[in-house]
Amino acid sequence: MVNVNPIRRALVPFDSGAAQRLCSPNYDEFQSDREIWELLQVQPESVLRATMPHCNAVSADEMLEDGSPEALAEGALKMAQMVESDSTKVVENTLFLYEIADPERPEVRQIGLGGMAPTDDIRTEENPGGVIIRNEGIREEKAKGRADLIEATNAIIGTVNLSVDDQDGEFLGSLESYTEQRPCDFEALDNEDGSAHRIWMITNSDEINSLREVLAAEPHAYVADGNHRSAAAAMRGEGGFLTVFFPAHTMGLAPYNRLVTAPGITEGILVEGLSETFEIERLKASTYQPERIHEIGVYMEGGWLKLSPRAGAYDASNAAQAIDSDIVQRHIFAGILGIEDPRAKELTFVGGNRDAAYLKSEVDAGRHDLAVTLAPVTIDQFIDVCRQNRIMPPKSTWFQPKIRSGLVMALLG
Repeated sequence: MVNVNPIRRALVPFDSGAAQRLCSPNYDEFQSDREIWELLQVQPESVLRATMPHCNAVSADEMLEDGSPEALAEGALKMAQMVESDSTKVVENTLFLYEIADPERPEVRQIGLGGMAPTDDIRTEENPGGVIIRNEGIREEKAKGRADLIEATNAIIGTVNLSVDDQDGEFLGSLESYTEQRPCDFEALDNEDGSAHRIWMITNSDEINSLREVLAAEPHAYVADGNHRSAAAAMRGEGGFLTVFFPAHTMGLAPYNRLVTAPGITEGILVEGLSETFEIERLKASTYQPERIHEIGVYMEGGWLKLSPRAGAYDASNAAQAIDSDIVQRHIFAGILGIEDPRAKELTFVGGNRDAAYLKSEVDAGRHDLAVTLAPVTIDQFIDVCRQNRIMPPKSTWFQPKIRSGLVMALLG
C-alpha cells in the first residue's frame, strides 16, 4: 500500500505570475554553478537563491563554497524572505495535483498526486518490506548536503518524482476527473521546453481521503527522480519527504549522454578493442542521437560511430546490465579507457536538455576527447530494474519534463 500525507504548511506562489518568477529547474539540471548564477541574474526571485545559495552572488567571482556555513546562512535568509514575500502564501493541511502539459507529447496527460511520503516506506536493507523502491545508489555526502540545507532553511524545497504502475488506469482517471471540476490554482511555463506546469491545491478533507484511498491501491512506488532528496529528509529524521506520484505510463524519458576525457584514445584503439563485442558502423551524419535502445553513438576525431552490442555483451535476464549506460561503462569506459568508477571525474553526464550537437561542439572545442550518445531508457526497463530490486546504472534515466522547483514547498517546524 502506497501512502501520502497532507503537507502541514505548504508555501506556494500567490498566483501564476508569482509562480513564473519563483519556479526554476532543479539544481541538478544544470551543467555548472555558472549556469545557475546566470539564471539568477535574469530571474532574481528564483527559488534557486535558496536551493543553491552559494550561487546567489553579485558576480560570478564572488560565489561562495557550496555547503559552507556562509552559503547555508544565505539560503536561510533567502528562504525567510520568500516566506514573507507578497509573491507567496501558506496553505495548511493540503495535498496537490501537478500536471505537466508537454508540447512534445500532446496526446498524454501527465498528472500526479503530491504531498508528503513517509520516509519509513522507503525500502532499504534494514526495511526490506518498504513500498517505495529506490533504484540508484546514494552518495552520503550528497544527501548530507541536501539535509544541511533542509536544516538551514527549515523547509523541504526539492520534490521527489515517484512513479506507480496504475495498471488499470484508475489512479490517473481519478486525477483527471478532479482537474475537470475547476481551473488550476496557478501555473507556470517551462522556458526550456515549453511545458506548462499546473497546480491544484486540495484542502477539503473528503477529497483528500478519496485521493489517498485511490493511491493506496498501488502496491509499490518507484523513485524516478530525487533519490538524494528523499535520503536527505530521512537523514534529518523529518518523517516524510515532498513528492509527486505519477502514473508510470504517462512519464517521458529523454537521453542521458556522456562527455569523456580520455587523453591518448584514438578511433583505431577504440574500434580494435570493441570489434568482438559490438557491430561498428561509421556514419556520415553530422550528429547522431540514437532513438532505440542498444544503439550507441560515439563521436571522436570529427566523425560518428554507431555501436550495436553483439549477443553476449550483456546478460538480458539482468535488467540493470541490459541498460545501455551499463554496457558502455563495462565495455568502453572500464574495458578500453580504464575508467572503473562510473562516477569518475573523467565522465561528464549530459541530460536530455542538451542535444547531440552540444556534445559534438564540446569535443570539437577540445574540452573533451569523445562523446557517447544513448537512447532513452524505456519506462519498462526502468520498472523491470525496480521490480528485480536492482540498482540502475548511475545517471542513466533522465525523466523529462521534470517537476519544477518552487511551485510547492513544505515548511517545517
